[in-house]
Amino acid sequence: QVQLVESGGGLVQPGGSLRLSCAASGSISRINTMGWYRQAPGKQRELVAGVSSGGISNYADSVMGRFTISRDNAKNAVYLQMNSLKIEDTAVYYCNADVWSSLRLRNYWGQGTQVTVSS
Repeated sequence: QVQLVESGGGLVQPGGSLRLSCAASGSISRINTMGWYRQAPGKQRELVAGVSSGGISNYADSVMGRFTISRDNAKNAVYLQMNSLKIEDTAVYYCNADVWSSLRLRNYWGQGTQVTVSS
């Protein structure tokens, strides 16, 4: 069994910064793509940023230039540095990963961490 555990959410003022962390644990052979999604109230879950095992990243247009995704393959971890936060960044942020475990590739989600941007 594989688990993804996020941390780092919270309340921040507009223009502030937060850093989210996600660590994968369990019977892991290899992790392919890791990413961050978010879901605001009344909206669909959307991709925020993703990063391949080789370090190639992609971002939603709305966060380009403000957010940075990174990963530590040795720790099976992915991070999201969020700068210049806006009120519209308020959402539950979910970690996601494609994990090889027991010779099978499966997609996993974390439990989510709340990010609230408010003055």
